Amino acid sequence: MKKYVLPYGQGSKEIELDETLVLKEVRTKEFEPLKNIPYEVLEAIYHPIGCPPINEIIKPGQKIAFICNDPTRVANSFDFMPVLVNEMNKLGVKDEDMHIVFALGTHRPMTEEEMVQAVGKDVASRLKMYNSLCNEQEDFKYFGTTSRGTPVWINKHLCDVDHVILTGTIVHHYFSGYGGGRKAILPGCAAMETVRVNHSFMLDPAAGLGKTTGNPCYEDQMEGVALFAKGRSLFLFNAILNAKHQFLKMFAGDYIKAHKEACKFVDEVYGSVIPKEADLVIASCGGYPKDINVYQMQKTMDNAACAVRKGGAVIMVAECVEGSGSAVLEEACRRLGSPQAIKAELEKDFRIGANKAYAVTRLMEKAKYYLVTALDRKMARDMLFSGAYDTIEEALAAAEKEIGKVESVIVMPEGSLTVPRVEE
Repeated sequence: MKKYVLPYGQGSKEIELDETLVLKEVRTKEFEPLKNIPYEVLEAIYHPIGCPPINEIIKPGQKIAFICNDPTRVANSFDFMPVLVNEMNKLGVKDEDMHIVFALGTHRPMTEEEMVQAVGKDVASRLKMYNSLCNEQEDFKYFGTTSRGTPVWINKHLCDVDHVILTGTIVHHYFSGYGGGRKAILPGCAAMETVRVNHSFMLDPAAGLGKTTGNPCYEDQMEGVALFAKGRSLFLFNAILNAKHQFLKMFAGDYIKAHKEACKFVDEVYGSVIPKEADLVIASCGGYPKDINVYQMQKTMDNAACAVRKGGAVIMVAECVEGSGSAVLEEACRRLGSPQAIKAELEKDFRIGANKAYAVTRLMEKAKYYLVTALDRKMARDMLFSGAYDTIEEALAAAEKEIGKVESVIVMPEGSLTVPRVEE
């Protein structure tokens, strides 16, 4: 027997398993974390990919808007933002000519305290900070419509500046291919209708995890950001973290070219070969904030689906301290009751929140999903989960009752990051 520890909220859950049944414990590839963060930030922006170094781009007296991640994404902005802001000062840009826009997409507003935590007290005390609130239509400017019909409305706080610096981290994304890059702007700082239409392309079979070419969601985002970028200066600063939230590598420069290079590294770090799909997958999102709610947990559900056999079971270790994360998600599941019915309604009327109901429940057509969670038990049933429990042992017992004896297991303690694929 071997003990396996899986992150859960701010703590962890444990399970003892017969080691001979465990096909693999899937983890990110080992890379030496970066030690001198300020040095690495400067190295990245002075040796960028696809564009001149930062000192040839930024001129004294210019205005800059930084885009930063909201709390649902681990970015460690507090580590690199002071370095970036201080360097802008050295290049002749005053604090009063810089501000931060938090890329909320359709998520809830950040509190002042969360903003300070995100970028650090020093930066927060010096720069103005704004939430990009997708439903405040007067906060957005129109830049045209994409060839797929997405109206491009972008937050006004990104518009009247000389440079927009897109920051954040990159992981695989279940229908946009990869996070980071253009996503800071669309959907991050876009209006609700822009996000709604773009995200409707997730129903297309060509949309998927790790896919860019031919992916309608990704291509539509790229086209939308290109409409905004026309005549503007966009500069990318993206990082890749390990499961301990340590920096592994930083990429800066042209928002398209630098992001493409970074995605190759993402595949190298987070991709994992498994011998075969297992009867049972036990997956953690990696703890808080990645298991803050069902809305965020779903991304790990997708990664776990890559490792489980048809008709098998997945145990999700996810606290979900903020519940479902979407009243629309709950309502759609409760009212429609099946992934087929949810998809049929979305095809007629695509709504944000309801799309997440489909993203969650469509996975249940392949395997049973059980939760180890603090989530309300009735809410879990309403969202079509096979059960919700306090311990992994209880969830395992319930799974074995339903799918039969478990003869192969894959454990994913870093499930929000790792993307398993069967050995060819």
